[in-house]
Amino acid sequence: MFLPSALAFLILLAATPALAQGPQGSPSPLAARATQEPSPVPAPGGRRDAFVYESAGGDFRVQLGLLAHADDRVMWNDGGGQPVDTFLFRRVRPSLRGRVAHRFEFFLNPDFSTSSAVVVQDLYVDTAVAPAFHVRVGKQKTPFGLERLQSALNLLFLERAMPTAVAPNRDIGVQVLGDLRGGTFGYGAAVMNGVADGGSYESHATDGKDVSGRFVVRPFAKRADHSLHGLSLALSGSVGDQSQTSLRSFRTPTLQQRYFSYAGGVVNDGTRRRYSPQASYYHGRFGGFAEYVYSRAPLRRDAVRGDVGHEAWQAAGSWVLTGEAATDAIDGVRPRASFNPAARHWGAVQLAARYQALTVANDAFTLGFAAAGSSRKAAGWTAGVNWYLNGNVRWTSNVERIVFDAAGPNGRPAENLVALRVQLIF
Repeated sequence: MFLPSALAFLILLAATPALAQGPQGSPSPLAARATQEPSPVPAPGGRRDAFVYESAGGDFRVQLGLLAHADDRVMWNDGGGQPVDTFLFRRVRPSLRGRVAHRFEFFLNPDFSTSSAVVVQDLYVDTAVAPAFHVRVGKQKTPFGLERLQSALNLLFLERAMPTAVAPNRDIGVQVLGDLRGGTFGYGAAVMNGVADGGSYESHATDGKDVSGRFVVRPFAKRADHSLHGLSLALSGSVGDQSQTSLRSFRTPTLQQRYFSYAGGVVNDGTRRRYSPQASYYHGRFGGFAEYVYSRAPLRRDAVRGDVGHEAWQAAGSWVLTGEAATDAIDGVRPRASFNPAARHWGAVQLAARYQALTVANDAFTLGFAAAGSSRKAAGWTAGVNWYLNGNVRWTSNVERIVFDAAGPNGRPAENLVALRVQLIF
């Protein structure tokens, strides 16, 4: 049912009258692509955002987009009882970006990849007061996790790593954000309903709210010729009373195997705190980033109460073999020339690797909060190849191995995976 619905959505958007360009100055970070003027002639190997409409005066603008991920995931040495090899649509997301009356931006991002229901991933409105001050209201990403804030259009691997299972995902609330001193500093601060570790907003059962914030410094942002021009350092945190709310299980990044879950009746019982130091660096062909996420909260099950923490980290790096610049921009790596075998143009090729780990505090087990069969730790590596055929089509292949603290003949078997993805974006 999702395909007819997606087509109907796109037809409806295509019928929208010609709309508008936005205000002067830098756009909000997640609306950057909506505020870029399309070039009449695409750059070699680049992507042309063809579905852009704007009014004659430039005060109104709308841009249609699509992100589609078609995956093939294959297990080996699974030993039975693990997920079957499968083809799937990981994401089918038409999008609508725009600007109204010069200073008001909006973003609608539904997902049709499941047949049971359409999920609205993002739906918010920005008031662009200045590059240093935007106000965003609606469902949006919480200003916290480094890799979570990276667009799904430009993920280095098929799936985000284990720190995103501890960091908050999307939530409903109000955020102020902006860039200062020409991008040397950036910030985001929000008041939101509050979601479980790794969770997105679905429903909210209490009056508690989360306050979250992220501060970024790019010390050499104004010195394009400096070797550390692409260095970025960030620190984020969140705090909020989420008493009586439920808890999420932890799953492996790609196959979503549950390896830790809480016993029945365990709930939050007070103020949850999270923090995360982060760093990224891009220079020429090289790109890399690292992040650490820690979350701790008081939990209760009947008369037993205690603080339990989770921590996760990752380090990832990439190298563009064909010489193009590595980047964390929404557009990603842009080939010098689009794929054209007749002209011996093959696009761009990027190698990537990462290591990741997630650990649950031992208190979860000693206090009886962990469900039977839960693993305390998961860790593993991923190696990948990204082939950018042009600005719209990309192939990604990953090999991944995840091991658990109880791995072995009497414990949880390691997860071994080969996966392939075709990405279409515009």
